[in-house]
Order: sequence, then structure tokens, then C-alpha cells
Amino acid sequence: MHRPCHTAVQIRREVRLAADSALNAGPVEEANWLSAPTLLTLADEVIEASMSVHNPTRTFDAWMYLLKVLRCSDTQQGHAPMRRRYLIAIIAGIAVLPLAALAQQAVPSIAPQVHEEMWAIPSSPVPMLAYLIRPVGGGGGPFPLVVMNHGVSLDTMQRSYFPAIEFRDAALWFARQGYVVVAPVRPGYGATAIEIPERGLFGLFFPGVGKCSDAEFREAGLAVASIDKWIIDYMSTQSFIKRNEVIIVGQSGGGWGSIALGSQNPESVRAIIGFAAGRGGHFNGKPNNNCAPDRLVDAVAEFGRTARVPMLWIYTRNDSYFGPDLSKRMTEAFRAAGGNVEYHLLSDFGGDGHFLIDSADAVQLWAPIVGEFLAKHP
Repeated sequence: MHRPCHTAVQIRREVRLAADSALNAGPVEEANWLSAPTLLTLADEVIEASMSVHNPTRTFDAWMYLLKVLRCSDTQQGHAPMRRRYLIAIIAGIAVLPLAALAQQAVPSIAPQVHEEMWAIPSSPVPMLAYLIRPVGGGGGPFPLVVMNHGVSLDTMQRSYFPAIEFRDAALWFARQGYVVVAPVRPGYGATAIEIPERGLFGLFFPGVGKCSDAEFREAGLAVASIDKWIIDYMSTQSFIKRNEVIIVGQSGGGWGSIALGSQNPESVRAIIGFAAGRGGHFNGKPNNNCAPDRLVDAVAEFGRTARVPMLWIYTRNDSYFGPDLSKRMTEAFRAAGGNVEYHLLSDFGGDGHFLIDSADAVQLWAPIVGEFLAKHP
């Protein structure tokens, strides 16, 4: 699952700051929501900025925030045709951003520098847009690869406004450790989420679980695993990638897909890291209400019977999707079946620890655990 939208005022402030950075424009007055004219103005300004401002990092930030606005404003305004028009324009804009966009974060200048890029992954049956970040220097590689799986949303409208990169701070951390990180926007998300049955338009959405009474958790995980294999196959053709040093990182439903991939023991994958991994959380929109917890535990045990890739699972005590009791049951079942997993249950984080990996403040909490785990599995 991905993080719900911020309030309109919060998002408006973020977008305005990003656009001001790119355009050196003056502040505009705050409002309780983003009106259609404001959305149009911000979109036009950022599109113009990408053509006129020679600061790729600021422009990249402006695009990212504007994507968040377009995704989140749907539930507050109902300007779908206008947003669809600008979503298409923004995706096109991202595609032409300079490939050498240098990440400039609020970190000490001694931090390793990285390039952020947007790629199209053509080798899979369904082409995908992917965020890619790579180290600067190191003789151009080759570098080990991290494939980062975003969460799952069952809501078509939410999927249509999915961000180009969901866990940017986590991706930056891995890149600064010397990894190339690729984070695909899976089929059924972003521009490929268009679904209007009454007009005969049906989008592709791979990891559905079907009815809760007969939830197909295993099949849903394997669907994401298939996409991971497509990404690995394509990225392994790149000269700057170490073909047999792949790490899979996933959150929530993306973490569940990572576990599923581990059950197939791909030769190139050396380790798997899951943040709040699982499926079926928030059944009927209720926190701490899993769709079919027993079936989830059975499914993870089935994965454990064949999985031999070392895994690290990180959960928090205040995860409203997969609480401590359920995550411990999953871990015990996986281990009992033969799976190799290191389990960590962290203290409460924020309002809902399910979104730990989505926060810059959380990096200092999980980075030492991840760093130690990877050092044990070179």
C-alpha cells in the first residue's frame, strides 16, 4: 500500500516551493484547496520551467511535487479531464529531463553524488516507466543493482495518479552506498491505469487477489515477481550493472512480491529486503483488519518451502496493515518451512509505521540494520 495523500494545503505549499525554486517566482496566497485555475497555472509554470531553467534538480523536484498534486487533488475537486491532460504532459516532461540530473539533497557536501534519471523499460511485454538513480564516479561501474518495488493500491483512481518514485529517500541511500537503483512504475499505475469499462477501456493490473473468501495471495505475489524478473533481465544488459549482484527491496504488496521472487531463487539475486511486506491489509478500509490472515500465513509458508535467498523483513509495532502478531506469525511460518529470514520489529513510527520507508526521518532507523544485513550477504 502507498501513503495516502497529504492535505491540499500541505501539497500546495510543497508544489509552490518547488516551482518557486525552479522559477524564482514570488509566493502566492494559501488556500484551503487547489482550485482548477491554480492547478493549471502550476502545471504550466513547471512545464515552462523544464524548458527554460538550467537546474535539473530543481526542475525534477517540481515535476515530482506536481505529480503528487495531480494524484491527490482528484478526491477534492473532480477535475479529471484537466488533470489527465496535464498528467500526460508531465510524463512527457519527465521523459525529457536531462539524464544527468544531479541529486542535491540537504546533506553534507561529502555525501557521494548521484544521478537521477527516468527510463522507459522496453523489454517486458508491457513497457514501463522507471525511476533510476546511480552513483557518480566509480569509473562508470559496473555497480550492483537494487530493484525497488512500490506498494499496491486496489483503487483505480489512486493508481492513475501514482508518483514516478515513491521511496526517493530510500533510493538515495542505496545509491550513495554504491548501488544503481531502478524503481519501476508497474503496469496498472500512472498513465497505464486508465480504466473506463463503460467505454471499453480496461487497464492492466497484475497483482489482484480476487475475493477475500478465496484470496489468491500467492498468485498476486508471483505476478509482481514476474515483473521483477523482466526488470532484472533488461537492466542486466546495461554495461554499468553487475549482472549477478541484485538486491530486491519492496514495501507492502511490493515487499510481498519480493518474497515471492525469493521463492524462485533467481541466480542473480543475492538478497531480498521487505518493509511491511504482506497483502490483504485494511480490509473494507479498516485498520488492523486483514482480509484473510490465515491464508496469508499459509501462502508465506509455501514461499518458504523453496526460498533460499537470504531475506530481511522490517516491520513496526504500529503498522495498521500488518501488526506485530501477524508479522511474527508470517515469520515463524516462513522459517518453519525452510525459509532464511532475519526479522526486525521496530518501535512505533509516526502515525502508521506501515509507511516507514516513505519517510526521510526513518532512514537513520533502518539503514544500520540494512547495512549490516547486506554486509553479511555479499
